[in-house]
Amino acid sequence: MAAARTTQTSPFLLSLVSISLLLLQAISVVDCNKDQDSNDATDFIRTNCNATLYPDVCYSSLSRYANTIQQSPAKLARVAVAVSLSRARRIAAYITNLSRQPNSAAFDTETAAVLKDCSSTFGDAIDQMRRSNTEMIHLDLTSHSQESLRFQMSNVQTWMSAALTNEDTCTDEFGDLPDESVKSDVCERVVYGRKLTSNALAMVNRFVAATEADAPATTP
Repeated sequence: MAAARTTQTSPFLLSLVSISLLLLQAISVVDCNKDQDSNDATDFIRTNCNATLYPDVCYSSLSRYANTIQQSPAKLARVAVAVSLSRARRIAAYITNLSRQPNSAAFDTETAAVLKDCSSTFGDAIDQMRRSNTEMIHLDLTSHSQESLRFQMSNVQTWMSAALTNEDTCTDEFGDLPDESVKSDVCERVVYGRKLTSNALAMVNRFVAATEADAPATTP
């Protein structure tokens, strides 16, 4: 009668299994950390957006940039300004195309004139946002003095406020016109862009407040 055969696991195979398990555990930890970082970033964005006038618009427009923003008030303000500028450029292009069309049944002469004025006003808003965006891009928190930082951020606040006013002016010009498809379409786009600008200004103001809070106290 044949003796029962016994099998032994090679020490080499045991080592391979152990290494594989360790690698899987390490990958799981990395993945969990990534998920946690992403959750922390989106929570940070949502918390800041809740302090704006248009929190839903704020979160939906900025949450996709969570990996870039992380939990940085400076990056949050910078991205918010860039998003506002990008949308404003798209709106301006749309208005400009409408204003350059010959008069037709789509809109009358008065509406065409308002579109032209709105296009010019939006051009000013875009210029102000562009300046703000450039200032935010070149913001160096590691080397600038507190006075220099205050000056830069004061410029951004002024320009973003002016851009918001120009967007308001654009929609106000449609006030006396009869309701029609062109008016409602343009106003809907401009109002959404205005919400982005308002949110961006709020993020800039929150960043300024955070910077002031972290600034070292000066002795008299």
